[in-house]
Amino acid sequence: MVNRALLAHRLFTGISRSHLALLVEELAVPWQAEVEGRRHAARGGARKRASGAGARHRLVFVDRLVATLIHLRHDLPHSVLGLLFGVDRSTVTRAIAEIRTLLAERGCAVPDRPGLRLRTLADVFAYAQAEGVELRLDATEIQVRRPPAGRGGRRAFVSGKKKQNTMKATVIADWRGRTLWTDTLRPGRMHDATAARNEGIAVCFQHFPDVEVLLDDGYLGLSRDHRGQAITPPRKPRPGALPSRVQQWERDRHEHSSDRITVEHALADHKRWKQLTRWTHRRDRLPDTYRAIASLVSDRNINI
Repeated sequence: MVNRALLAHRLFTGISRSHLALLVEELAVPWQAEVEGRRHAARGGARKRASGAGARHRLVFVDRLVATLIHLRHDLPHSVLGLLFGVDRSTVTRAIAEIRTLLAERGCAVPDRPGLRLRTLADVFAYAQAEGVELRLDATEIQVRRPPAGRGGRRAFVSGKKKQNTMKATVIADWRGRTLWTDTLRPGRMHDATAARNEGIAVCFQHFPDVEVLLDDGYLGLSRDHRGQAITPPRKPRPGALPSRVQQWERDRHEHSSDRITVEHALADHKRWKQLTRWTHRRDRLPDTYRAIASLVSDRNINI
């Protein structure tokens, strides 16, 4: 069994020790409440023994959190983590499932607003309108395993762009590349604009008319439907246009690309966590994993 203090190092977990301490303080009570809730449901009533009686966890909460972070950062198998922490593989599997859900439910941190977190698309638009923030939105795809032959909906995951089986994540960042929100993920075959519409972005544009969102060419449909709010790159001049017009288009397009590039930086921050470079586990667990990693990356907004 390896020294557990060493396993909490930033090289293993991907976060600093101060960040880890804040996570322990934030998540310990919800985790304990969830454990007691499961026990209450299994007993069918209140406990009959005094609080603290009974068997102890072989893997305490801090170790469960550290094991989950290592799994997210380096994608180590559960059996390897069980060997490192001196427990059975099944114990690590249950621990990761519990902590991953808690991390996914945290939402994304708000710059300069400790304690306030954004969990829905409406939250992001309300924050942007109140603070005058110009948003950047883009989608990224994570390769997943091919569904078994004969299973319904098998083609839904085949991406027309990557020619692979993928799932698509839509991410919103601010002008400094700080992650503000990520969606529930969609099958890779779905168009970028359709994925955004399914999350309710049209309703948000309607209720928050002062919010502007920078987009790429994949969202031209949104740009047509929400002029002045969904901003895509300027269209290329027709053949035969004046040289001055072409030069102005090139300058405007470069300026738009420079402003929008920060969301690409946010996506790159997410992909530094190995589990998001290629997903080899069950597809239904990827949404929680992506939101958990996005919440951890967004914590840098509050200078942890």
